Amino acid sequence: MNPKSHTLFHFTKNKEVLKVILKGGFWPRYCPEDVSWLSYPGFDFVAYPMVCFCDIPLSRIQDHVKFYGDFGIGLTREWALQNNATPVHYVSKGNNLIETYRRLSSVSSHLEGNGKNDFRKSFRYLLAHSKPTVGQMVVNGDLVEKEFYQEPEWRCVPQSDEIEDHLSKSKFEDVEKLELFNEATLQHYKLEFTPKDIKYIFVKNDSDIPDLISFMQSDLGHFPYADIQILMSKVISLESISLDL
Repeated sequence: MNPKSHTLFHFTKNKEVLKVILKGGFWPRYCPEDVSWLSYPGFDFVAYPMVCFCDIPLSRIQDHVKFYGDFGIGLTREWALQNNATPVHYVSKGNNLIETYRRLSSVSSHLEGNGKNDFRKSFRYLLAHSKPTVGQMVVNGDLVEKEFYQEPEWRCVPQSDEIEDHLSKSKFEDVEKLELFNEATLQHYKLEFTPKDIKYIFVKNDSDIPDLISFMQSDLGHFPYADIQILMSKVISLESISLDL
């Protein structure tokens, strides 16, 4: 059994969200990340803008979709690399790397002016690609224990002067402010793809397929029709393949 996939998957709980992705691509949204493993007083969660994928093989996809949702898209690894995606760095609790991160963060206190700001941005960019092997995740407002390293996750994290590189917990929990910050990522950073970059499109049930096919025919006219025909052949229901996984 191949422990990795050559396809990067992104799943969502909503078919309408899948349609938005197919029509306009991905856009990063701020996601709260467990940073308690760094043991900073008063910091348990920080939100970074990102689009997340996993490269687990299809044989292990069932547990993943139960958690993240039954509608998804699989893109080529070549597309991911061209769009600056990279696997995250997992750190086990108690590992000496944690102290290394803490020493790195203290460097900024010895810098001044633009040097301090540039260092802090670079360090936060590093943290945006780092997470504990096991930690907590916010799901519908509740904290859920998760073995993150089993996913394994890839991320696209934007870097732009027009986008906040992180949000504090208080800003993330302010619904109106969060909407504005997410709108900024939509305006300044999108991840687009073509039908040729897509290897799979997943829906929950066989009954979801006709609606998605109809959507492709009516709403994806900005792509060549020949590409749309090929794209329609890539729609698979998790219901139909569940016995083979």
